[in-house]
Amino acid sequence: MTQSNTPLSPLPLSHLSEVQQRVMSTSQLRALGVAPARIAEQCRAGGTWQLMLPGVYLLRPGTPTSQERLHGALLYAGRRDADEAMITGMAALALYGFSTATPLTSLEFIDVLVARTRRLRPAGCVRLVRAHALPASLQITGLPVAPVARAVVDAVAQLTDAKAVRAMLTEAVRGGHCEPAILVRELNDTRLLDLPHVVGAVDSLLAEGRALSEGRLYEVVRGNRLPEPLWNVDLRLPGGPRLGGVDAYWPEQAVAVELDTRAPRQDDDARWSASVRKREHLERLGITVVHITPRKLRESPDQQAVVVRTALMAAVDREPAAYVVVLPR
Repeated sequence: MTQSNTPLSPLPLSHLSEVQQRVMSTSQLRALGVAPARIAEQCRAGGTWQLMLPGVYLLRPGTPTSQERLHGALLYAGRRDADEAMITGMAALALYGFSTATPLTSLEFIDVLVARTRRLRPAGCVRLVRAHALPASLQITGLPVAPVARAVVDAVAQLTDAKAVRAMLTEAVRGGHCEPAILVRELNDTRLLDLPHVVGAVDSLLAEGRALSEGRLYEVVRGNRLPEPLWNVDLRLPGGPRLGGVDAYWPEQAVAVELDTRAPRQDDDARWSASVRKREHLERLGITVVHITPRKLRESPDQQAVVVRTALMAAVDREPAAYVVVLPR
């Protein structure tokens, strides 16, 4: 795939994609038998090759395409091992098809996620993002790409506008790409929750996520013809203290459903302890608490319906629960 009169290599290249044949590293060229002198000659003025990044060449004249830039960035950042680097940030979201992402053709920089221990410097269009441990990548158009949550967080790190941050986080959740709690965990781990324009967006994100989860819970109950519960109620002992709120409650069977839409923050340990105490208190009173995560509701709604139905049916074999007062929440 070069315009030189001399074939690139006597070795077969059919196992490489067209982009891989147009963009190669120094080590790849040498492995194909291309001498350093020929590389230098082809890159001189009037030659048909060009140096894209340190040690990475485009084997044709003209402006690199988006795919060539992405492939070149990965070769530069992970040329020793294909699993050393992955596309993240705005470029990754563009590959995922996010409407809030900057188009690949308009991106000045391509963010590449690498291990924190890598001795590598940014170069050209490549902006390095470092992680203590690399997540498992996904393949999109043959390229290793960071998971959505990580890509969103790395894109948010480059934004300063709260509205843009909110729109991107909302698209990730509404589009079914990932759960709010996962996004917030990534934001917390990368210390972005300390930024004012991110905190406000996260509050909106959690509200959005809870609304989506509640809607899915309604669909599970009604779509599977479960008895209609009391929705979003507070439970109290008669004349006593508040026991806590639940998302659905069947008073005749003393079964409650609680959605776990918590997200990690600085007070997460305290909130988790309070949640456990509440559940244990309700169960001591004879109330069965069914704990459901948003992810389970999204990925296996029918299975969650079976869990709730089983809890309702098991109520006839249990001792009657203590009487509690049910109030709107």
